[in-house]
This record gives sequence, C-alpha cells and structure tokens, in this order.
Amino acid sequence: MQKCGLTEKSPGQYVDTIATDAYVWYEENWQHDEYDHSHQRYQLTYVEEGYQYFHIEKKIYLVPQNHVIWIPTGKEHRTTSEAKTVNLMLVLFKSVSELEFYQNVHVFSAPAVLKEMLRYASKWNKVLTEDTEQQIFLQAIQNSLPHFCKESSGLQIPVPTDSRLIPICSYINANYQYHFDSDVLADKAKMSIRSLQRIFKQETGITLQKYMQLIRILKSIELIDTQQFTLSEIAFKVGYQSLPAFTSSYYAIMKTKPKLKR
Repeated sequence: MQKCGLTEKSPGQYVDTIATDAYVWYEENWQHDEYDHSHQRYQLTYVEEGYQYFHIEKKIYLVPQNHVIWIPTGKEHRTTSEAKTVNLMLVLFKSVSELEFYQNVHVFSAPAVLKEMLRYASKWNKVLTEDTEQQIFLQAIQNSLPHFCKESSGLQIPVPTDSRLIPICSYINANYQYHFDSDVLADKAKMSIRSLQRIFKQETGITLQKYMQLIRILKSIELIDTQQFTLSEIAFKVGYQSLPAFTSSYYAIMKTKPKLKR
C-alpha cells in the first residue's frame, strides 16, 4: 500500500522504492493512520490548512496551519487531529547535510518565502522521476530550513514518564477551562505541593502553571479551527475571564495574536 509515496509492507513499516533523492507528496483532506511508524527518509511536513499533533518520543508537537515540522530519519512518530480539514505537503529527503539541525525535531512558522517555495514545489507532486530543476529547487528548500527556523518551543507538549504525573496531566487536559489550586493536584498525585511542583518541573521542563497555560492555548487553536465561535467565546471556553487576558496568554505561547480564519 502506498502512503506518503512509500510502500507500507506492514503497519508502521515502510519500504522506500523511490529513486529520487527528494520526493513531494501533497494531499487534501489528509487521513493518516494513528499508529507509530518510521521510515528511512527525513520528513518536512507543511500544514497548509487545519492542524496536526505529532507524537514523537516523550513529546507531542502541535503543528498548526502555516507551520512546518522537520522529523529526522528513522524517528518513530504518529499523528492525530480533530481538524475538519487537514491539507498537508510532505517533502521526503533521502540525504541531508551534516549540520546538526537536521538530526533534531523542529517546529516553526513557515515564513512567506518558504510557503511560496513549497507551493511552487507542489508542481512535482508524486512525480517519481527527477529533473535538474526539481533536484536543485528541493535541495534549496532543504538548505534554507536552518535559516528560516525560529523554533516554536511553545508548541511542544511534554509527556512525563513518572506514573504519578499521568493522572495530573489527564486531569488538566480534561478540566483546562476551570481554575483549580495546586493542592487539588497534589492530592490527586498523593504528594505534597512542593514535591509535585519539583517533580513535574524535573520531568517536563516546565511548571504546572505553564503546562495549564499551554493546554489552554492549544485547545483554543482547535476551537479557532472549527470557525464556530468568536474570539471572546473561545477565551471563555478555555478558561480566561476576558479577551485581553486570553490574547496576552496566546501571544506568550504563539508569538502572534489570535485571529479567526476568513
């Protein structure tokens, strides 16, 4: 079965039969299997419309509209999304330069020039032969990525390994619209507030308060995608008492102000 241009022999196991060094795959109304898979190509994914969550190792990366994610070769990942429509473009590279950038996962907003380059590259969608222009142009995209990357670290959701923290994260994810004290969470974790705060920061790299803020903003992105609510309604639904408070929190994570789709 062909997926992303690669042949899936068994669930999550791909065989690369593509002769070209770089291969373009564009798909509207993307439907991807929600199980871990890997392949021996470096993957650049551009989310043209909608959003996707990429589950990679101990983190979940949100890739909203007009953002890209770079995934190194052999890295197991799976995707999930509740977006109404997901339009994706993938460029799969067989080889990359020796720069350390290409060996790590990156998520960042696609600047205008990169979006235009990717739109132009769509002319080679699912093309299995390689001409000189294609080779040079796709290589130029790859070479440009380290210069375009302004890391969106706020789009990473850390997943703790300490089993005592899993119920805490689940509780926050289910009740993000409410305000609750640290002692409630500490009681659920069966530890002191100080121990919970210390262990949570050790495990995730962020504080409980930052995790709550992050979940609220990611949920707001999902609500914005539905195109069913005003920004004020979304602010209230994710737990903010005013639109200015929501806008300030959103900007702190996304480095841009929230806006509805047109």
